[in-house]
Amino acid sequence: MDERAGGVVDGAYGITENDALEAEDGPVQTSSWLGLTFAFVVGLVLSAQGHVGVHAAGVTLLVMLVPITFGAFVAAFRRGFGTVIASLTTAAALLYVLVKFFF
Repeated sequence: MDERAGGVVDGAYGITENDALEAEDGPVQTSSWLGLTFAFVVGLVLSAQGHVGVHAAGVTLLVMLVPITFGAFVAAFRRGFGTVIASLTTAAALLYVLVKFFF
């Protein structure tokens, strides 16, 4: 860290601590929760298909969505959930997918 012009500068981009605090976007948007839920539904529909390629695409989508959804929940705990109903819907979709594949 470096001291410049009265602010602590971190990293190669010269972002001060005050700039980093102002750059927060607020809570997770409702459209983000709904987009994740929609993607889970699409993945479940694709994974239920009989064609091996379509089924594989659905499983791949669901596998990729799990860590992204965990990241969204981590961000929500740090910045706020936004719409609680939308986040609970996403949590229910995630829980359904995890139960479906592990049990």
